[in-house]
Amino acid sequence: MATGKSFDELLNTQQKKLAFFQNVVLAALADGQLDQDESEFLIFIGDKLNLSPEDTKPIADNLSLLSFVIPEDGLQRTLELQTVIMMVLQDGHMADNEYQLCLEYARRIGFTKETVDEMVGQLSQQSS
Repeated sequence: MATGKSFDELLNTQQKKLAFFQNVVLAALADGQLDQDESEFLIFIGDKLNLSPEDTKPIADNLSLLSFVIPEDGLQRTLELQTVIMMVLQDGHMADNEYQLCLEYARRIGFTKETVDEMVGQLSQQSS
């Protein structure tokens, strides 16, 4: 990230970390399945955020009740959109419902379809 702010600076409270993690979990489950690559990516994100299994258990226990948490900070919004897109690309393809989820999330945080398409293109190239 070329912003000069670190992950820890953007996600500087437990509440922000849990909201970020929740958004990534929702993206992981968008296609109705959680494959090995997606599971490993969630573990990576949880570790990066210094979240324990006890921290994330309420998220796992309440999946059907969860919705996206919209971050206030613009840089955090960009980071989250990129991470959500990275999550849905973990299995090597983006199902239509995953793409629609990315579009809906982007719309809610103030980004356009063009931004999503550009990020998908860039992140797809990076992961291949």
